[in-house]
Amino acid sequence: MTATIYLHWAATPYIWLRSGFYYTIIGGDGTLHHLHAYSIDLPAHTWRRNSNAVALSCACMGGRPDPWAIPPTEVQLEALCREAAEIARSWGWREADITIQRVMTHAEVASNRDGRWMHDNYGPVILGGTGERWDFLQLSKSGPPTGGEELRSRIRQFMAEPEPVGKPGVEASGPAPLTFRRASSMSARGQELAVELEANGSSWALAADLLNLYEIPYEWDANRRRILVGSLDVVPSFRDDQVQPDVGWPLFEMTLQNGNAPVILRGILRENRAWCRVLEFLGSSQPAATA
Repeated sequence: MTATIYLHWAATPYIWLRSGFYYTIIGGDGTLHHLHAYSIDLPAHTWRRNSNAVALSCACMGGRPDPWAIPPTEVQLEALCREAAEIARSWGWREADITIQRVMTHAEVASNRDGRWMHDNYGPVILGGTGERWDFLQLSKSGPPTGGEELRSRIRQFMAEPEPVGKPGVEASGPAPLTFRRASSMSARGQELAVELEANGSSWALAADLLNLYEIPYEWDANRRRILVGSLDVVPSFRDDQVQPDVGWPLFEMTLQNGNAPVILRGILRENRAWCRVLEFLGSSQPAATA
């Protein structure tokens, strides 16, 4: 079956965050919380459609009794569509591939709008369903019931933009990329660790240096831009200030080799080397916390 991307809302407040349900949750302020690797299957995000699929969700629409008391924010929708475009690019898709057969809202999924009759119609009543799921039928209260096509149009627009900076021959089209101001060093586990300081004082180090320092086995997966970590002592930290795409460099993810592959942290690929924030790495590592 062709890989698919499903777009959800969580029916929660803007700050809701929980692993195991969606691959990435987008907060009300547009922050991306990337919780699971896109290369694995999660078991229960979209009924009968969990294989070879990625589910992204906006934390919103949890108002009671009116869901629209917590509507999707504009920055959420932008972040949702940018992330979907980035996933599509990583899979080798082009703008023309962003169709209802490959990218669907939960309202469309529930109604089998891609033409594959996978289950009974539990989608919006106006689409012939029972009304159980209507995620992104509309993007605003009283708006037209064309949310799916509006989101796909935005995704196509983002795919038409230049690739992120940090790749040969690619120029910046947005904010300037994160820059390191000066080299320094710090002590970790009784050894000297080379670091780079950014403008706000955060220290960055090569991911390989940190993993070797704490004797954590790992493997670099170049095709998926991720580091596979073979350690049971490393856990997700779910930081509110997780590295975001607007850092201006391509991102990589560090993830476990087993289970549901929770994402431990995200870092940047700078000059073809993987860097991560030192404190974020230490906060995700049990051995480091006792160093």
